[in-house]
Amino acid sequence: MTVDVRHNEARHRFEASVDGGVAHCDYQRRGNVLRLHHTEVPPEAEGRGVASALVKAALAYARETGARIEPACSYVREYVRRHPEAHDLLAEAREP
Repeated sequence: MTVDVRHNEARHRFEASVDGGVAHCDYQRRGNVLRLHHTEVPPEAEGRGVASALVKAALAYARETGARIEPACSYVREYVRRHPEAHDLLAEAREP
């Protein structure tokens, strides 16, 4: 499944239209840190890599803009734990 993720700066989230509605990964910006605090995918689209695509887009944005991330959402924490290539983006210099 191809997921078309867009950055909705006005709502502070990365989102994608999927079966069942809009999936999103929400963030709060604190200076140069993106606090990724909520990821939600409608039940109809679960298990299709949608949440992963959202987080991947958020991490790419952080990397492109020189921002750091704070994985405050359980899904984002687990994603970063499984992807050591993202550890350099952590606001704190430690593995999640």
